[in-house]
Amino acid sequence: MTTLKLPNSIISAHWLAENLDAENLVILDASIKLVTPFQSSEQKAPAYIPGALRFDIDHDMSDKNTSLPHMMLSSEVFAQKVQNLGINQNSAIVAYDRVGIYSSPRAWYMFRAMGHDQVAVLDGGLPAWIEAGYETVSAPSDLPKERGNFVSRPQKEMFVDSDYVLKTLDDPTFRVIDARSEGRFKGQEPEPRAGLRRGHMPNAVNIPFTSVLENGKLSSKSKLQSIFEKYRNKKMVFSCGSGVTACVVALAAEQAGYKNLSIYDGSWSEWGLPSSELPVETG
Repeated sequence: MTTLKLPNSIISAHWLAENLDAENLVILDASIKLVTPFQSSEQKAPAYIPGALRFDIDHDMSDKNTSLPHMMLSSEVFAQKVQNLGINQNSAIVAYDRVGIYSSPRAWYMFRAMGHDQVAVLDGGLPAWIEAGYETVSAPSDLPKERGNFVSRPQKEMFVDSDYVLKTLDDPTFRVIDARSEGRFKGQEPEPRAGLRRGHMPNAVNIPFTSVLENGKLSSKSKLQSIFEKYRNKKMVFSCGSGVTACVVALAAEQAGYKNLSIYDGSWSEWGLPSSELPVETG
């Protein structure tokens, strides 16, 4: 068996199929429940890539000590949970979801924020795997008996809070990028989570996560470069509804060649709270 080294943060179904036997490969099903419906080829029936483990962002892999959804775990708890998945320091991790590219980049980003660079997203996710004619199974794999030796090495400012974001809004060296739909960004559509204020942060710009995708896969590098060109000299901070689809746009920026990216973990679930005095604009 071979030891795998991932060539990129995004890999094809064909590449994954060719390397399924690698001894250090870990496949994670990072699917979550859709909060906002959008056109996709989401797989409804239970189906998994052979050998895949569940990486449950909705529940087990989110901090339950807060009322905010999908918040990042502490580095210590994250390490414990991924060790339980048998993940090691030399593991090559491939995350996918059953939509295409939706929640899998969140798993990618979580590992990157904990200092693990050998992690990638399956381009097109489970639908691309099935379309290519590869085998699926009806259940995820059981947890391995042997605990992994993964060690968290938190990377500064990959996850940021509302105080950090507030300071960046008027700083010309930063740009906050909101991955929600245009209607939600402008305050023309209600938020899917009840009770939140409508609108966006002052000076934020809108790059809906769907705009960096084509048919469930990431857009071409040239298109992504054209999208992010105007922010080339700025440090980008990504936000969305709950910190999940912000990671789609962060992955797109990384593929366009940008580094030093941040995710506002609380995102609109925190910023838009009716009790909050954080500034909101509409239109």
